[in-house]
Amino acid sequence: MAKKKITQELGLNDQTPREIVAELDKYIVGQDEAKKSVAIALRNRWRSHKLPDEMRDDVIPKNILMIGSTGVGKTEIARRLARLVRAPFIKVEATKFTEVGYVGRDVESIIRDLVQTAVRMVRKQRTEEVKEKAAANAIERLLDVLVPEPKRSQNPLGKLFGNADTESTPPAEVDDTKKPGREFVRKRLMAGKLEEQVIELEVADHAKPMVGMFSGSSLEGMGDNLQDMVSSLMPKRMRKRKVTVANARKILEQEEAEKLIDMEEVSETAVELAERSGIVFLDEIDKVAVKGSSSGPDVSREGVQRDILPIVEGSTVMTKYGPVKTDYILFIAAGAFHTAKPSDLIPELQGRFPIRVELKSLLKADFEKILTEPQNALLKQYKALLQTEGLTLDFKAEAIEHIAELAEHVNEQSEDIGARRLHTLLEKLLEQISFEAPDMVKDGKTEVIIDAAYVDERLKDIAKNKDLSQFIL
Repeated sequence: MAKKKITQELGLNDQTPREIVAELDKYIVGQDEAKKSVAIALRNRWRSHKLPDEMRDDVIPKNILMIGSTGVGKTEIARRLARLVRAPFIKVEATKFTEVGYVGRDVESIIRDLVQTAVRMVRKQRTEEVKEKAAANAIERLLDVLVPEPKRSQNPLGKLFGNADTESTPPAEVDDTKKPGREFVRKRLMAGKLEEQVIELEVADHAKPMVGMFSGSSLEGMGDNLQDMVSSLMPKRMRKRKVTVANARKILEQEEAEKLIDMEEVSETAVELAERSGIVFLDEIDKVAVKGSSSGPDVSREGVQRDILPIVEGSTVMTKYGPVKTDYILFIAAGAFHTAKPSDLIPELQGRFPIRVELKSLLKADFEKILTEPQNALLKQYKALLQTEGLTLDFKAEAIEHIAELAEHVNEQSEDIGARRLHTLLEKLLEQISFEAPDMVKDGKTEVIIDAAYVDERLKDIAKNKDLSQFIL
């Protein structure tokens, strides 16, 4: 019962759709349709958990396909969603995976990574639950190091010569302040007076993972299992480290927490959490779409779609924590679909993404909002960066409007890369100031005003020259 309660606490986001959209609005400008679809999908996950058991098993999540050019906010929605939800979340690019039999990652590794994320989440929560007990145990172990038990003489000839009763020479009387007792040291430790003292600590030597071993697509899971098996057979090696008391407390608290946590129960809970509440954001899905009928390397791309299909529609994937059913995992796919269309995906895969949302291209008004409104807007970032040098940037309203107008113009004239265009324009605009900032402050200049005239001066070549490729990537 306790396990089920914990799973629900982690797996559910109890925010209303309006609250989720409001949270996404802090970081993403526009794209209300996409935000609403994501918010409804999250709320439906919460609703399905409230249904009776016999009905809940029949309610499967409605997967979402987001369509829009690069830089309009698809990936940013995924990033912010990951921070928002209390559920296992993983973002992957479809281009990383290949058809079984080709060199590359196996699509089933998506689910393995999702379960690994769930294990980390559950383990973190369990660690929080035993935090106080682990801290108390760590203090006792620290005291064992700071106030060691007196050692007795190990002379093997002592008993032969009748010296068994005098194994060690009685210590000379020592002032209590010079050789404090355990309780005295405990008080000083709790008061934080020993934090910088260096001690020698015996800790477990964790072997580094064998990166790259068994990295082939079909052997990926086997590599994980073999590595775990070898590490469990080998005895735990210990080594001595010299650390401060403050660092020693952290190390010991972690070790004690691991002893108190039942990893088998963590694994079971994590698998259930991933199955019922997992979210997979599958980016660049358009790159595996095949336009028309073709042969050659494109066959592998269609193979990736065929391999993704059973995972999206519901199958069982073997992981090192046990079998995982993918029937109730929510999949959100996204792609620019410049050269391909959603209809170029295989029909079976299209049918698994019933909700389709088209993200709109950004206009001048959107660029103005992106520059100023989000919580960590671009202009705020540049101001903060140069403020570290002691230089204050002041952007006039006319300058912001002009930058937004240029971004829209350049996107129309060349490739539309959305909000990423602002990065390149601002870097070009502030290049000279960023270079000269330390010298300007030394000369007593602490403020720079960016107006429309300055924007014109720095970006006039971009505005006039039609062959923009030499100026903007």
